[in-house]
Amino acid sequence: MALLAEELVEEWLNRAGFFTIRGVKIGVHEMDLLAIRPTPTGVECRHIEVQASVNPVSYLFRLTKADQKATGRGPTSSGKRTEAEISRGADEWVHKKFGHPQKVKLLASLAPGPWTREVVLHRLRHPEEIHQLEARGITVHQLADVVTDLSRPGPKVARASGGDFLDLVFLGSSGQSVELVLPVEAEDEQ
Repeated sequence: MALLAEELVEEWLNRAGFFTIRGVKIGVHEMDLLAIRPTPTGVECRHIEVQASVNPVSYLFRLTKADQKATGRGPTSSGKRTEAEISRGADEWVHKKFGHPQKVKLLASLAPGPWTREVVLHRLRHPEEIHQLEARGITVHQLADVVTDLSRPGPKVARASGGDFLDLVFLGSSGQSVELVLPVEAEDEQ
């Protein structure tokens, strides 16, 4: 599911005139999408992570090692968490996705920045996690909104590499409101 969602987000960016790199590997870490486009005043730079799940069963953020030790729960435990546990997990998640030193170094070498920090989400079991992301300066987009934007006329680029997949998403919608339903794949580890 995550790879399909990434393809839709990449199409969204390409149609808005961004050049993209998807799936950049740095050791065991990955950056979902990097996008740049020239502007009259410089270069617009975006770092976007995509988290898509058809049926989320737990939290987006893992429990920190300290919270695991203190509570005896596993990192992806779906048991009720305190606001403090969610907050600490959010700190680690944001650092891992956007603040890891090797990632920051790579971004600086690709373009002068500044780079945005954005997340595209499909469904979360615990929507309160969205507020945790926003409180840390992360721009949150909903995947359904991305797909709706793709259905509107007037992009800079009429069609990019994800166009065929997008045609499948819209198959049979006949211009009606879009309900995003993607095929189920094995869940990626968050």
